[in-house]
Amino acid sequence: NNQKHYILDFYFFCRNLFCRTTMGNRIKGKVKRKSIKAALSSSVGSKRKLSRMGKKQKKEHGGLEATFIGRSKCLRMLQVTLKDFRRLCILKGIYPRQPLGRVPGKKKGQTFYHIKDIRAIAHEPILEKFREFRAFMKKVRRAAGRNERDEALRRHATCPTYTISHLVKERYPRFQDGLADIDDALTLTFLFAALPADRGIPSKIAQKAKNLAASWGAYCATTCSITKSFISVKGVYVEASVQNIPVRWVVPHSFTQHLPTDVDYRVMMTFFEFYETLLDFLLFKLYSDIGLRYPVPVKDTGGEVIGGTSAILGANLRALTNAFESSKGSITNVVKESLEQDKKAVGEDENPKEENEKSRKTRELLKSVDSTIKKLEDEDGEEEEEDEEEVDLAGPLKVALDEMAEEHNRAVVPGSKEELDDGALKRKQLFQGLTFFLSREIPRGYLELICLAYGGKVGWEGDNSPIPMEDPSITHHIVDRPKLPNSYESLPKSREYVQPQWILDSANFIIMLPIAKYAVGSQLPPHLSPWVDNEEEGYKPAYLQEIEKLKNGETVDSNDVAVDDDEAVVEEDMAEKEDEVKPDSDTEEEGESSESGEDHDEDESAKKSKAEKKREKEEKEAHELAKTMMSRKATHLYGRMQHGLARKQDKLDELHRRRKEIDGKEKDAVGKTVLKQKVDRLKKERKTVEDEYSKTDGSMKKNKKRRST
Repeated sequence: NNQKHYILDFYFFCRNLFCRTTMGNRIKGKVKRKSIKAALSSSVGSKRKLSRMGKKQKKEHGGLEATFIGRSKCLRMLQVTLKDFRRLCILKGIYPRQPLGRVPGKKKGQTFYHIKDIRAIAHEPILEKFREFRAFMKKVRRAAGRNERDEALRRHATCPTYTISHLVKERYPRFQDGLADIDDALTLTFLFAALPADRGIPSKIAQKAKNLAASWGAYCATTCSITKSFISVKGVYVEASVQNIPVRWVVPHSFTQHLPTDVDYRVMMTFFEFYETLLDFLLFKLYSDIGLRYPVPVKDTGGEVIGGTSAILGANLRALTNAFESSKGSITNVVKESLEQDKKAVGEDENPKEENEKSRKTRELLKSVDSTIKKLEDEDGEEEEEDEEEVDLAGPLKVALDEMAEEHNRAVVPGSKEELDDGALKRKQLFQGLTFFLSREIPRGYLELICLAYGGKVGWEGDNSPIPMEDPSITHHIVDRPKLPNSYESLPKSREYVQPQWILDSANFIIMLPIAKYAVGSQLPPHLSPWVDNEEEGYKPAYLQEIEKLKNGETVDSNDVAVDDDEAVVEEDMAEKEDEVKPDSDTEEEGESSESGEDHDEDESAKKSKAEKKREKEEKEAHELAKTMMSRKATHLYGRMQHGLARKQDKLDELHRRRKEIDGKEKDAVGKTVLKQKVDRLKKERKTVEDEYSKTDGSMKKNKKRRST
């Protein structure tokens, strides 16, 4: 019986427990479970939402897992190799993306791509070309493996090709978009032009890079587009303004380049493959705007297509010069040709009112000159002086010539409709009339480009130089040696020998700087970067202040090195000297009056300093009170702002300290430092004043009579 009762008790216990869990009865101490029919709210879980809204979401079909996919999955979706996938991403401009927040699938360190980018690649026509090329290579390898050489060569001639012009138009719909994004393209192009042709870089690619770099340099030099340049350790930074769009690139130094083995040159060549097509598009448009043909034909370059970038640049420049070189002759012939062209234009034009106002003015000036010349020819036989005085030839001829000269200078190329803006015209006139000759140790590439862009003429020590070394028209001989060789003594004495930095500094500040500091063998001044905003930095170098004085027409004393911080020291010294210069009388009354005046000045200075300290204390207290009234967020933001200002001030203090240290260490020819030179100068000035005052029977020494206590 006891066993029977035990079984019944256990049965009822289990039944009660089952009913409580399944029927939803409340249990004390536990939260009542929500019914599946309860109303949805924003705080419900994803599983409960799925149970109400529809079927359960499959894995990796929603959220970040469906938006971002890994690289291995991309390869499986596209059915391409890793090499082809990289090429596709580079050509299409698709790069990996890092999801914000958590990592999809908890896979840290994996490369992810957006699903929309991968779908765009899947519909790319080049992808089908890559598959055709894979099948083609299988056939070629099969024929080569069977020793069927003729079959392999025949199949190799039918290799599938592709173009990426549609990708350039897809990524850059407008011309301005492509022009604003060629910084990397030019940098990589100039890099390939400087690298040697090796197994990693085919000679065909290196030669194409040289042609592109030379074509771009020829355009910039022709249109005077170079605005800034700076020599750094990495290379020469150059900036050009093309159609009011700044373009900046880096020209490598002309050293012997050794190709490192840990660099994947296939990726670089894929980038260059796209940049090559982009630059061809842009250069064709730029050359067409100035009325020239691109690419420059080989026959126009004189067959000079093999060699370095400098040689190709010179060949392209000569070709451009021959392309737009106008007729050369006397003034009368130029006026006559212009008049004939104007007459033809007037005869062909049915509506003269639509003519340009500028051409109308030019035509009127030329007609006035022509009428004046005809009047002189008619009255040439007459010898009356009164009639000769009535004919005014100088006025119309001068105005016409000035107008023609201005139009000739402002035109990008003679006969072209494109004109230079005011900035480009100013740059073109900087080196106008100057002839530079580059010595053999000078890197010719970027220096020739800068000289030509600013209106100068360039010759070099080597083959194909348009200007010989002994030409007397050379105004500046660029030398980078500690001293001139003896062979230069036989050259004409009319030229100046300067170092290459003079060209870049003069071009950056658009002023012909004095060549004394850039002489051969002398220590060069600091090479200032044109991209630094001195007002934002809060520090202006001493040499920049000197250049600004030169641009303002002020005279600069080479011995006066006391600027900025030193000026305050000089003012204090001069104030002390003025106090010492005050003459004292021999009488006691004058001595007492001077002492009383000094005491009065001391009392006033003490009052001023006391008032200044009180004002500073009040400002500090008000500042601390204002900080206490700020919120926590505003206080934190204010602290970060003050931290940034403090770091900037520390940087400025360090620059001032280094500058003062450098100025103190500089020595003259005798070996005296700058501070020593300043002391000597002040002593000489003091002695001169004393000598002049001694002639008046006076004394500049102070009467140090002590006051009676």
